[in-house]
Amino acid sequence: MSRPPFPAPTEADIAAVSEQLEREARGVIGIAARTADGAPTVVATAPRLPDGSPFPTFYYLSHPEAVAAASRLEAGGMMVEFNEMLAEDEELRAQYQAAHEQYIADREQIGEVPELAGVSAGGMPTRVKCLHALIGHALAAGPGVNPIGDLALERCGWRP
Repeated sequence: MSRPPFPAPTEADIAAVSEQLEREARGVIGIAARTADGAPTVVATAPRLPDGSPFPTFYYLSHPEAVAAASRLEAGGMMVEFNEMLAEDEELRAQYQAAHEQYIADREQIGEVPELAGVSAGGMPTRVKCLHALIGHALAAGPGVNPIGDLALERCGWRP
């Protein structure tokens, strides 16, 4: 296992994430993004949970306001628009493919899980399936890495 690109979570971080999720946080190896006031926004989760099950969503959106904003976009049908954009724009597809590859590379720095080989999150690299995962990736990786995540974050109206 490699050293993650973020510090290990503190007990206070785990407590805050558990409160945000309204359940015990599992497999959290770090806080990948925070709000301006330091609240956890995206957790990095081990590719294999403590119970042994594989967990593909390395970057997991945890902040309740961010989760609600992503849910509103999904309920409003934004995924349909993003899938149409992806189908029509070759450059966007190439950027989305690169985001998929980076997501997998980030997770594999922590550990490789054979069941997850080639699997990222949010529908990458061929479709848009979960805006929560894509926004989480965009927040963790920073602007310019995940084009659909960046667009979703821009359109959801929520800012960390």
